[in-house]
Amino acid sequence: MTRFLKMHGLGNDFAVFDARVSPLALDSRIARAIADRRRGIGCDQVIVIENDLNGADAFMRIYNSDGGEVESCGNAARCVGRLLLEESGKTAIRLQSVGVSMRCFAAKDGLVTVDMGTPQTDWREIPMAQAVDTQSFALPVDASTEAALSAVSAVATGNPHAVLFVDDAENAPVASLGPRIEHHPWFPARVNVEFVERRSDHEIRMRVWERGVGITRACGTGACASVVAAHRRGLTGRNVAVELDGGRLDIEWRESDNHILMTGPASLSYRGEIDLDTLEKEG
Repeated sequence: MTRFLKMHGLGNDFAVFDARVSPLALDSRIARAIADRRRGIGCDQVIVIENDLNGADAFMRIYNSDGGEVESCGNAARCVGRLLLEESGKTAIRLQSVGVSMRCFAAKDGLVTVDMGTPQTDWREIPMAQAVDTQSFALPVDASTEAALSAVSAVATGNPHAVLFVDDAENAPVASLGPRIEHHPWFPARVNVEFVERRSDHEIRMRVWERGVGITRACGTGACASVVAAHRRGLTGRNVAVELDGGRLDIEWRESDNHILMTGPASLSYRGEIDLDTLEKEG
């Protein structure tokens, strides 16, 4: 039996495995079986904590529920950060993923702050297959009349994001338009899609379609990308409360060094064990 933790950040949920002592043989097929909500543990992402060879406190490997490995996950970073902070007794730890190096800090009221580093706004870094002004560009999607497609923003915050500014996030076409943009040919690595409603200079409402997962209750890197996109468009300041389906994240795009600071909860739901050999055979 293999031990795991079930954790979540604002309802974006994870099966977390610690492979620092005993290596864990995990591939996309097993990750997909673990994430299955009927036959596996059930989660948006499978997280594996590994030893980092370059001096970070740990390396975080991330698999989406479709089995694809991805670069970063802000909500998972807070969860793993909480575990490492509690385990080490440190006031700050450094966490590495495929896409970004992050520093995690304990914040007030049991929250966790993650320094997500600097965003990428060049179309080649995101990456995109088409040269565009990522602050605002028209994205052609056949048979769609969504007005927000005429002024899309693109940002990479460890992984790629397309941000659409809408009048009403609650009624935005997340389920119908999200997957079409995720697989749009302009985004060769696919893309996360945020539907963002500006409420004030310091508050936005965001809903998200995550690549390889679908609609989730929260996306930490998406909240960071949305604030960067909103500020670049002159819609908000640099300190913004982001209201997601699962709750609130506080994002600061710090002017002094352009680092993004994300603060929010990291919750442990339960501890468990799973027979991965049986799961692999059944899968």
